[in-house]
Amino acid sequence: MPQLGESVTEGTISQWLVKPGDHVNKYDPIAEVMTDKVNAEVPSSFTGTLTEIAAEEGETVAVGDLMCYIEVAGGDSVAPASDETGKDVDRQEAPSGGKSEETAMKKRYSPAVMRLAQENDIQLDQVEGSGKGGRITRKDIEKVIAAGGTTDQRDDQAMPQPSRTEKAKPQQPSTETRQEVQTCRGAKEIPVTGVRKAIANNMVKAKTEIPHAWMMVEVDVTNLVKYRNSVKKQFKQEEGFGLTFFAFFVKAVAKALKEFPQLNSSWAGDKIIQHKDVNISIAVAKEQELFVPVIKAADEKSIKGIAKDIHGLASKARNGKLTAQDMEGGTFTVNNTGSFGSVQSMGVINYPQAAILQVESIVKRPVIIEDMFAARDMVNLCLSLDHRVLDGLICGQFLARLKEILENTNSENTPIY
Repeated sequence: MPQLGESVTEGTISQWLVKPGDHVNKYDPIAEVMTDKVNAEVPSSFTGTLTEIAAEEGETVAVGDLMCYIEVAGGDSVAPASDETGKDVDRQEAPSGGKSEETAMKKRYSPAVMRLAQENDIQLDQVEGSGKGGRITRKDIEKVIAAGGTTDQRDDQAMPQPSRTEKAKPQQPSTETRQEVQTCRGAKEIPVTGVRKAIANNMVKAKTEIPHAWMMVEVDVTNLVKYRNSVKKQFKQEEGFGLTFFAFFVKAVAKALKEFPQLNSSWAGDKIIQHKDVNISIAVAKEQELFVPVIKAADEKSIKGIAKDIHGLASKARNGKLTAQDMEGGTFTVNNTGSFGSVQSMGVINYPQAAILQVESIVKRPVIIEDMFAARDMVNLCLSLDHRVLDGLICGQFLARLKEILENTNSENTPIY
């Protein structure tokens, strides 16, 4: 498994594009892999014949772990593999001569399997493999660990006992809370893998490490709505993609962040990193998956340029074409929760950023203007902030400035290009 992006440590194989016996050329895509950042194609490192798939579809594989074997021309099967340090690791092969294919397959252990077994004192010859030919997979070891480090193939007396001179190792605390849930007939179990697993891990990290605080302002965007509606048809004809309200909001946020760079920051333990570049992360949904690609240098782009980026990133997400580069470098997140009718929400900060802004649905409401009721287009802006980095005063000033920019967005002082 190659390194598919910054900070990516593992990937889930969503689909093999080749099968055993297929000839592959170097750099040909052989598998589609889903990570917490992006869906990506894994290219072949060699030209030859794929002889064996070591990691099945749906299996999560750590960076550097074995995916498949390729027999290169004039040589033996090659299985590039490395551990976390980048050093080559030996493959455990079954001894030749009289061994069945099932036995040979069972004794081929990937680096991840060997590492987990060693860390948890599990004897691999006592584990029942669920992979091809009885091969022991990472999931098999994780099941044994979840069961307390024992297997169904041996009783307690057969388990190795510590010697009198050996101190028993303290049990390591689990980083995952497992809870038994009672189910009724017809209930459906959905494995937590891929993007959903990444979202779960990131949300737990964000909520446990970041002290969240929340603020909200309501903004009168009547002039913005009239302006956008007056030009959207011509814009679509000339540019080939739509001019959304969201593009105006992202542009306004980028402008406000230049004036209040404290919100364009990240917490880094003993220091706060205040970013120079304004790279806006936006949430894009694809069926049950959520991706957060980044509009780079949003403060330097026109509304048209931002609208183009939104359209392009959303299209790539829907078609599974987002790259690792599309997902990296975000410094502040703007979430278009109004697209599904929400009027008020509290977002979870996109770790390690310092804040996230929820742009809610634009709704017509009666508003008092000069002691008279008027129907106005109103929107709530909900800000979640990291209270280690930001205080209410600076965030209140940021929201007030953002409100001012949006309420003064019109055809006279807001160019599209």
